[in-house]
Amino acid sequence: MRDYIFKRLLFICALLILLICGGMFYSLISGAIPAFEHFGVFRFIFSAEWDPHPEAEQYGALSFITGTVLTSFLALVFCLPFSLPVALFTGEYFKGKKVASVISAVIDLLAGIPSIVYGLWGFYTLRPLIMDLGLSSQGFGILTASLVLAIMIIPYAASLSAEFISMVPRELKEGAYSLGATRLEVIRNVIFPASGSGIFASYILALGRALGETMAVTMLIGNTNNIPYSLGDTGNTMASVIANQFGEADGLKLSSLIAIGLLLFLITAIINFIGKLIMKKLS
Repeated sequence: MRDYIFKRLLFICALLILLICGGMFYSLISGAIPAFEHFGVFRFIFSAEWDPHPEAEQYGALSFITGTVLTSFLALVFCLPFSLPVALFTGEYFKGKKVASVISAVIDLLAGIPSIVYGLWGFYTLRPLIMDLGLSSQGFGILTASLVLAIMIIPYAASLSAEFISMVPRELKEGAYSLGATRLEVIRNVIFPASGSGIFASYILALGRALGETMAVTMLIGNTNNIPYSLGDTGNTMASVIANQFGEADGLKLSSLIAIGLLLFLITAIINFIGKLIMKKLS
């Protein structure tokens, strides 16, 4: 009887997750329909015009999609050279040592810091540095936002990758060592193939974190409604434009912002779906 009740409870919890996801999707679609009907789905997606004046009322999502993709994937590129060595340090080279536990605790602490704190640090520390280097006149832009995003997602990628690296069976590594393999050869030929799908999953999760980040990006990207063509250009992401303009929006503008939220939802879902397909091929 207890087993039956527990099984039903698990089923209800799983069903509740599906209902919440479906409810979110339905509410986004219902709110976005006026914008899609007025502009057309493809015109809305591929138009970069954003003019909220009452006599114009032209809205398009292309510039925000471009800003989101640029900042998120650049952050992932910047994150990779730092997160993977940290994961190897804590999950393989110094596994079980005190220094690894200290580093892991610091990584967990960085993962829990609110995004507004990262935004303030980027505004008062990183932005002046970007200005001094001559990369941007005011320090705002795609590069500044991407660097802060990279720092924000390093803890997620490093922590999860270290867990998967540490889960590689010791027998596999000892077998490689017994055949005369070096530490580097063991990492390249044993650890990475065995934990590759898990490491890839950690970076997909980090990318999802970057796609939806709002406050830090809003403070540093410049908040201009144009397509960025270089790293020094300012722009907007899908999340930042919603955060900036949702409170004062109504009518067609409100529907357009909800439509951007729906597109962000779909982009994140598609990336996660593609990531799972690649993980199945790697495993």
